[in-house]
Amino acid sequence: MDVVPDSHRTRWLGLVALTLGVAMIIVDATIVNVAIPSIIQDLGITYTQAEWTNAIYSLVFAALLISSGRLGDKLGRKRLYLAGLVIFVLASMLAGIAQSGAELLGARFLQGVGGALILPATLSIVNATFRGKERAIAFGIWGSVIGGMAALGPLIGGWATTNLSWRWAFYINLPVGVAAFVGAWLFVRDSRDPDAGRGFDLPGTVTLSGGLALLIFGLIEGQSYGWVRPKQTLSLGPLDWPLSSVSPVFGALSASAALLLAFVWIERRRARDGRQVLVDFSLFAIGSFRYGNVTVAIVSLGEFGLIFVIPLFLQSVLDYSALETGVALLALAGGAFVAAPFAAKLSQRYGGRLVVRIGMGLEVIGTAGLGFVFATEMPWWHFEPFLFVYGFGIGLATAQLTSVILVDVPMAQSGEASGIQSTSRQVGSALGIAILGSSLAILFSHNASSGLDQMPGLPAGQRAAIEQAVGKQGGPAINGARAVPGSEPVVAKLDEAFASAASTVAFIASGFIVLGLLSSLFLPPARPAEEEAASA
Repeated sequence: MDVVPDSHRTRWLGLVALTLGVAMIIVDATIVNVAIPSIIQDLGITYTQAEWTNAIYSLVFAALLISSGRLGDKLGRKRLYLAGLVIFVLASMLAGIAQSGAELLGARFLQGVGGALILPATLSIVNATFRGKERAIAFGIWGSVIGGMAALGPLIGGWATTNLSWRWAFYINLPVGVAAFVGAWLFVRDSRDPDAGRGFDLPGTVTLSGGLALLIFGLIEGQSYGWVRPKQTLSLGPLDWPLSSVSPVFGALSASAALLLAFVWIERRRARDGRQVLVDFSLFAIGSFRYGNVTVAIVSLGEFGLIFVIPLFLQSVLDYSALETGVALLALAGGAFVAAPFAAKLSQRYGGRLVVRIGMGLEVIGTAGLGFVFATEMPWWHFEPFLFVYGFGIGLATAQLTSVILVDVPMAQSGEASGIQSTSRQVGSALGIAILGSSLAILFSHNASSGLDQMPGLPAGQRAAIEQAVGKQGGPAINGARAVPGSEPVVAKLDEAFASAASTVAFIASGFIVLGLLSSLFLPPARPAEEEAASA
């Protein structure tokens, strides 16, 4: 039985323990990007295998969020959080000592499992622990950690890779995870759904997890393998994709649709028969939950897709190192962290819904501003004001949107609801990276061809090789061209092509956030009881 006293001090110390766990799993979603070249060289693996070290983490993480949230409702949210920390820390140690690509992928798979246990547990614990003014402050801190640590990941990874080893990008999780475990054990109170029962929805878990895994795979890998026609062969160990005329991504998305439709049918039938269900669809009858999930999915399209684009520009066009890229992104993290106290105060005074809209408005200003400053020769500080505004907006919107989504949900179902909203965010993020990443690749290729047209003396064979590299590698092709003596005119055209493409993508991201802002207008007004609690 949990014996942690419910006091002001223990609540806030418990929040520190929860945010440590959140910071750890968010950093690990981005920290590997800058370490990939070192991983390839050290382990002797291909670039595609190295990319999968990131993709498999995101895929498993997103696929298990709803299932683990429901598990926390049944078994206890603190217990689930502690279990997630143990799995994540052990997996981080395995990743650090990995001697092959297969070992590293296996460790990253386990990290995804641990992360999926941690995130919804933290959300539901915060939702169950804090009330009134404390609730706005707690969600402000939680949301700022999400936004800020996403930007700090490349900095930490770049520093560790440059000064120690890529393995320290994983070893750093060990002391953080231990501190989070001890803090949660001592200061976090447990909670669960007393009506959850003992049954377990195995068919629902299998169909939902499988459907989400295939969906995220398709969204992440569509540009690499082709959306309909195959661009390259997919090999998973001894297994090869058997169809030569159909892309594995098209097969994955088709199977995902079938599994998710089967999931809905299974859940409705089990609910009609009075059996345990993984997702209670009656939650979507709650206006704030329904429209909040739509909003968070749409706004994530722009938020996290652009975070994917900016490091590519800095390293490809401005020729920044991994560490310099991380330092340049500090303004985004700083904006997110600074937003925390403002989010709490504004929410207490005006309500969470208005704070969400203010935050998304600032995100629009920040992303659109970035679109205007992308240029081939620019000082780094031109980025910083817009990155800060962008991060500040994320800090406001992420925290309070999560609070708004969960505010009307019955406390007993907060784990399930937390898993659903986290999944909405992850699916939106993956879709945003797919759309903005594909847009960047297409625009860069088109702009590069147009730029090369202005160089009539360029030999046909050299032009074909450049266009092939651009189509296959994207931005890193510029770094390859830069290393060739006498290639300055070609590099200048490629720089211009990428900067123009990045600028357009920033405006597309801004458009998605505008759509999210418009969808937030459908959020129902706060109930009088909620307003009273917020100002208590």
